[in-house]
Amino acid sequence: MSNSMDEMLIPPNAKRGRNSETETEIEDNKDRLSDLHDCILLHILSFLSAKYAVRTCMLSKRWKDLWKRLPNLILLSSDFDTFKFFTKFVSTILTRRDGKTALHTLEFERVGSIQSPLIKRIVNYAVSRNVQRLGIDVEFDMQHLLPCIFTCHTLTSLKLIVYPKGYSRGSTLLPESLNLPALTTLHLGKFTFCSSGNNRADPFSAFKRLKSLIIDRCDLKDAETLYISSLTLVSLALLDPPSQTFYKVELSTPCLHRLACTGSPSLYLDDSGLSSVQEVDIDIDMYSYSPVPPLILLCWLQGFVNVRSLTVSTNTLQVLSLVPGLLKYKLPSLTNMKRLKIKREPLSEDLKMIKIVMINREREATESRKEAAKLRKEADLLWKNRRTLTAPLPDGIVDFLIQNSPSAEVEIIDCLC
Repeated sequence: MSNSMDEMLIPPNAKRGRNSETETEIEDNKDRLSDLHDCILLHILSFLSAKYAVRTCMLSKRWKDLWKRLPNLILLSSDFDTFKFFTKFVSTILTRRDGKTALHTLEFERVGSIQSPLIKRIVNYAVSRNVQRLGIDVEFDMQHLLPCIFTCHTLTSLKLIVYPKGYSRGSTLLPESLNLPALTTLHLGKFTFCSSGNNRADPFSAFKRLKSLIIDRCDLKDAETLYISSLTLVSLALLDPPSQTFYKVELSTPCLHRLACTGSPSLYLDDSGLSSVQEVDIDIDMYSYSPVPPLILLCWLQGFVNVRSLTVSTNTLQVLSLVPGLLKYKLPSLTNMKRLKIKREPLSEDLKMIKIVMINREREATESRKEAAKLRKEADLLWKNRRTLTAPLPDGIVDFLIQNSPSAEVEIIDCLC
């Protein structure tokens, strides 16, 4: 490698120790790792980011050119002190990598904006080498690059998170023409899905082998319904939808087994598409009080008719507890639940303030002095402990969830930071 690359990748103290004495010492200590077959060593290096995989060239002559045959490239700008060094490193990697070695995976992540030539070179390099797994997480206007990515016939997994320049509130429009016949895993972040007619967006029907789908901070344009149609989809995650807009998610996914939801509950899930779901994981929050999100959450629960495993966070249960008269409500669902897992986590600041406001409203409305005193004490306790880590478990909430499956196993675990 060139001296400039050495300066970027190899610490000064390591370079001083890189001599014949070091190699002799390694040999004396019977370097069993270096005796392993190349395919095993390359598999081990594939778990490292490219910067640290390349650094192994200093270990001995055995390792000098091994990195050039890496099947997986993980390029992270956070590994470098300056973007200039990162750009130079990426350029060198793409130039010096063995062209005969198949490229299985390429992951590229840049914190901050990026210039067009570099990202174009990375995408073209990956596509031209029949990459199977591609992950890109950048701040960039990628409209002109998407056709190249979305016509790659070898891709089986695609993770594409694209922030508009300056991290503005906008998002990238997903192109209408998609041709990814081998794709089984898709993760889209910060995209907008356009209407395909009938006031709904239908962006995923072209994927005939899709098994896992993650929709991350995505929105709709000129549509009120996101239609997800797939005969093969097994796992679906709806992450952090825009809290200021509400839209419906209609499912035509007969094989859907796992569902995960995070963020504010601003999505209406169509009940008819949830009958096949058996595993659910919900971790949601509220950022300002509105009766709509708690009611949406309750509607979700009503649709889980065949769920066997339900995982919820304590913040989720706090949102659910905001439904008026919740504990008197008879659930028509969760009759087949075998396991309820509750993740105890920090109570969010927004939920603390919402709970205090709601308790004070209830206290002002009650005519019972005893009840008013109890509510005052509850509000004072929440305020006093507003900086504590533990999120309280609402009274009666567990019994409410297992009312139709009293023999379900209940597990409470701490996830406190």
